[in-house]
Amino acid sequence: MRRVASLVLPSLAIDRLRRSMTRPGGRPDQAEQARGAGPALAALAETGEAESDAACSCPRGGGWRPGARWAQAEAAAAGGAMREAGETAGSVRRALRDAEIAGLPAHQRPSPRELGRRSEAADNPFKGRFAPRPDAASALSAPAPAPAPAAPLVTARAERQRMVIAAACAAARALGLMPGMAITHGRALVPDLVVEPEDPAGDARLLARLATLAARRWTPIVQIDPPDGLLLDLTGVAHLHGGEERMARRILGLCARRGLEARIAIAGTVGAAHALARFRAAPLWLCPPQGEAAALAPLPIEALRIAPAERDAARRLGLERIGDLVAMPRAPLGRRFAAPLARLDQALGRSAEPIAALRPIEPVIAERRFAEPIAAAETIARVLAELVATLAERLCARGLGARLVRLVCQRVDRAEQTVHIGCARATREAAHLLRLLAMRIETIEPGYGIETMRLVVLRADPLAPVTAADLARAALAGGTGLAPDLAPLVDRIAVRLGPARLYTPSALESDVPERSVGRVAPLAEAVPWPTRWPRPARILRRPERLDHVLAGLPDEPPRRFVWRGVTHRVICADGPERITGEWWRRTAEAYAVRDYFRVENERGERFWLFRRGDGAHPGTGDLSWHIHGIFA
Repeated sequence: MRRVASLVLPSLAIDRLRRSMTRPGGRPDQAEQARGAGPALAALAETGEAESDAACSCPRGGGWRPGARWAQAEAAAAGGAMREAGETAGSVRRALRDAEIAGLPAHQRPSPRELGRRSEAADNPFKGRFAPRPDAASALSAPAPAPAPAAPLVTARAERQRMVIAAACAAARALGLMPGMAITHGRALVPDLVVEPEDPAGDARLLARLATLAARRWTPIVQIDPPDGLLLDLTGVAHLHGGEERMARRILGLCARRGLEARIAIAGTVGAAHALARFRAAPLWLCPPQGEAAALAPLPIEALRIAPAERDAARRLGLERIGDLVAMPRAPLGRRFAAPLARLDQALGRSAEPIAALRPIEPVIAERRFAEPIAAAETIARVLAELVATLAERLCARGLGARLVRLVCQRVDRAEQTVHIGCARATREAAHLLRLLAMRIETIEPGYGIETMRLVVLRADPLAPVTAADLARAALAGGTGLAPDLAPLVDRIAVRLGPARLYTPSALESDVPERSVGRVAPLAEAVPWPTRWPRPARILRRPERLDHVLAGLPDEPPRRFVWRGVTHRVICADGPERITGEWWRRTAEAYAVRDYFRVENERGERFWLFRRGDGAHPGTGDLSWHIHGIFA
């Protein structure tokens, strides 16, 4: 019997924004996480915490450890009478023990570990301006502070030359804000309203990741039900997860741990599950087999996934509920309500509605397992060549080229030896990949032998097939004047020196000199520097301060300065070139000013200097001089 689950995320956009805006400083405990997920999970966490404390026979609040020699001797001498004396007798007993320990020599005193005590690390003396950490007793006795209520959050989209609410959080809906309402109206009702732009592409990506996770963990047949739902075919897989109800609760728990509000309904058809998940208030709804008609009867007519025009036409005839449509004779409605009747048949199981299963993208893998472990270098090289050939064939079958490949060698002791190679351009040439792996194979330590060798393509790009004419031109590139292919050379150098050592300087869109230079991939297209303003051939990573600068204000270049202990006398200068700060990056750069000068000393050395501030307003800079570059 077919069983379908419909998972709907009614607040997908809001939950995704909450996750992106929330950056917790530390991991909360289980109870705090459960309180954020919901009252049911909070109660479960508190119950589990209480049960764990009750089950522990060794409390960690200090005092004597029950298994220590000192505690055993004392318990044997005192008997059972001291246990029943209460807290007063316990304090007296602890005082006697402390006095007894203090009277012993230092080498005979019990260790803190035997006493069940823990030594805590001292606080950082330079931490400063932080409230002192409360002790354990006050932390346990004081009630937990209530979390600050989150500000109402909505997303906005453009509709008919105005901005309207696309999605609203629960706090915003409680204040009367609903999707479709104008943003100006919402701000008038809620002054502290937080408005974020709608991002349907981000919501779709999150939903696709959740669908891939469901296909790998729960059931292989998963379909995305836009804009905020998933359809899961549970036929034949529910018993693997403890039944339908337990499986549904585990799915809801997974969504709660990821900060997503979710509802799920399980029925015998796709239409029934879809309607029950979106139009029933319960987070979990299990429809019994053959009970779809009774479960759908009280739902509104739009639960059948019909167009708004058909919904309005049905309501004009008095058809408000699905039960009203079921009770009507089909012959008079067949011509006017063909689409609603087709949807009704699908929801009741009278007509089939297949699920277009989402196929997760599987990585390209070539693996070889050995009956006997191998350790010889020749054997490893031969097997590696076979794996690379297999990997190239599978890449060609998918129309992909490898950019990042990992070689994993699993030894008999379960330790893994990994090697990574990267390619500047997508390739599936077996000889080139084997050459790159052979340069790194010497780092593999086989130990007592290798049981499994596996090649995994971590990153792949689409690669079109190459014709025989292209191969012939590439072979004759040296003689025909065509540009040679530098990708193999770049890959070999990157394997030897590291990928971070190879780059191409490129200009970036920024007026601040240290931000106007960046690094791109070796074969990427670099942006040339603009020729309007002269720039030095070498720019220091960080400007260095100059000492003993002699210069006049406000526009005079320096006449003398000291840099790295050497005095330079300026005989020629040009400038100033004024560069202001980028106020959109940092508030401190709102009024910042730099005046740059090109200067030349008596030995012919040319430098690029600047002064902080315009020389007239103190808020623009402190009038300090710095060197930022050296001309060739």
